[in-house]
Parts: sequence; structure tokens; C-alpha cells
Amino acid sequence: MIKAGIIGGSGYTGGELIRILLNHPATEIDFVYSTTRAGKRVTTAHPDLLGVTDLEFTGNINLNVDVVFLCLGHGNSTAFLKEHDFSSDTKIIDLSNDFRLHKDADFDGKKFIYGLPELFKKEIENAQYIANPGCFATAIQLALLPLAKANLLENEVHINAVTGSTGAGVSPSATSHFSWRNNNVSWYKPFTHQHLGEINESIHSLQENSGNLFFMPNRGNFTRGILATSYTKFEGELADAEKIYHDFYKNAVFTQISEEPINLKQVVNTNQCHVHLHKHDDILLITSAIDNLIKGASGQAVQNMNLIFGLEEDLGLNLKAGVF
Repeated sequence: MIKAGIIGGSGYTGGELIRILLNHPATEIDFVYSTTRAGKRVTTAHPDLLGVTDLEFTGNINLNVDVVFLCLGHGNSTAFLKEHDFSSDTKIIDLSNDFRLHKDADFDGKKFIYGLPELFKKEIENAQYIANPGCFATAIQLALLPLAKANLLENEVHINAVTGSTGAGVSPSATSHFSWRNNNVSWYKPFTHQHLGEINESIHSLQENSGNLFFMPNRGNFTRGILATSYTKFEGELADAEKIYHDFYKNAVFTQISEEPINLKQVVNTNQCHVHLHKHDDILLITSAIDNLIKGASGQAVQNMNLIFGLEEDLGLNLKAGVF
């Protein structure tokens, strides 16, 4: 059994990671570290696990676990790893944005690999340290990478994406509490969202001279999931685009091309990304949908763990969507 540790287990991504790993046939949770809840049962933060586990949060860290997941706020993973020296055999999977960009990937003798399996599967299989992609970044990259591989992202791309309130984290904020979020919608960080950095680096790994990305993120009045619509000029027929996407994802376990228009509910609670293509005149519209906490965070982290340890890529991740 793979012994796993979780750092920062009281948040949304930590909770999803606990839920997935408890049901993973090759993994045993060694510890769930929390500075604020040490000694308390995990169910005090995640009541959905009542009757499923008697695990308690701990203030102690086993530096010799097989794999450790860092579910810390952005900027905190760097500080944590400076203070805690894990075994050289321990695989580290970081869910923050601390090590995603090329300029940040080398840290204290550790080389972090960008953990998008649809693009870097072989590199992940041989990695020791993984920088798990961002949620918006995952949804948008999976929509655009096939076009980049075909060198067809020559023109600007306009992206509009809406995310659930869990994307803002568990700590309450002015735009995440119920009275503000309910029956409301708003945009934020127009054209400047931090995930653009990693999106552009992945695209440029396939097509160096690609068009500009104009990304408009939106807050939705629901809890989880991301629906992204991206459109750009495309000279070919719809069938040409469909072939490009089917060829690119022919070996992808969790990215599916749908002939029918997609909706958010069909992927929530799963590690799937569903993609739909629509052609209007010379414009190709690509719609992609993921669960921001699973394929956009914890599920993709476990997918990366499976690849690192030579397991089936979908082990422990065959999850049913709560469609209705």
C-alpha cells in the first residue's frame, strides 16, 4: 500500500483528497496535517465522511511517507518545504501555484513537473515532484491544446469561464458568503488571471507563435464546477476540428469529446473533462467542463500519483456525476 500524507486537510481540496484516497485500493492515508484542528476528528471539517472514517487531524508529520499532497494556500508551499525536509524517496504533489511556471519549477534541488497528464504523461510517470495545474488552467488548456498541436492557434482566442464558489477556498470572503453569492454573478481579474501564465506556457510548448488569449473569469452562484467557452477563427470544417480533437485525446482516460452540447452537471463530482465543438461561419467554439475540485485539483493530483507509481491511471477515480 502507498502511504500518503496530506498537508492542509481541512479545506475543500483537502476534503476531496481525503474522500478519494479513502476509497483508493492502493493507498492508505498515513496522516492529515492541520495546525488549527490537530487532535480533532476529520469529520469536524468534513461531515460527509461521518461513518466512513475515524481519522483525526494531527500536528505531526511523517517525513518518510511514500507521497505527500500539499493542499496549502498559494505561496505557502514554498515556505512549508523550506521548513520540512521530506525523505528523498517521498513524492511531492503540490496543489498550489508555487511551482507551476518554468521560472519556479526548480526549488531547493527539486525539479517540479507540470502535472497535466493529457500533455506531459511520460514526464509525470518519471517524476518525483509534481506541480498540479490550476482549475481554470485545466479546463482552458484541455479546450485549446489540440489546436496548438496542429499549429492552428494563430489568431486571438476569447475565453469566458464561470466557476463555483468553492474555487475561492473555504475561508469566507466578501464575494463567497451566501448573501452575496446567491442569485448573483460577477466577473473578476479580467484578462489578468494568474492561470494565464501556465496556460500560455503549455500552449507555447506546442505552438510557439500563438495568438493572444483574452480570458474573462466569472463567479457563478453555484458551489462547484467550471464551464469554459473559448472561440477563435478556424478555416476548416467542423469535421476537421473533430478529427484534430479525437486524434489528440485518443489515449486520454479522462477527456471526452461529446457530439452533443455539454452542461456542467455531467462532470461535477468526477475527474472528467468533457469537450464540445461548434462551428459558426469561420469561428470555432470549444466548450469544456470540469469539476474544479476534482479534475481541477484533487482528482488530477491522484491521477498524477497513479502515473508516478505505475498504477492504472484511473484507479480510484471512476466517480459518478451527480447529474440530478
